[in-house]
Amino acid sequence: MSSGLPARTRSEGLASHILPVSATMIGVCATLIGLVKLAEAKLGPSHVDEYAALTAVIFLASALASYLSIRFSERPRVSARIERIADLIFLVGLVGITLVATLFAYEVI
Repeated sequence: MSSGLPARTRSEGLASHILPVSATMIGVCATLIGLVKLAEAKLGPSHVDEYAALTAVIFLASALASYLSIRFSERPRVSARIERIADLIFLVGLVGITLVATLFAYEVI
């Protein structure tokens, strides 16, 4: 029995997962920035907060692209292209925040 609602496409599914996770990662980056600012008072200056802010911007770009992918769901080709962009940007953000955390743990930055 059909409810009259269109079936969700694969594109909407992936984009709808990227959007909230990207927003959560922005919050993680903001928390990291705050914690680093508190630690700088005792440990001295570092660049971790600046790199975390850059990864937050990357996650913002991913969230915006996934939002646009959902908004353009009536145009499947455009939506799929934007979704691929959101996915790639999200992966860059994950690699970036992992590098920041690793370098911070080993006190390189």
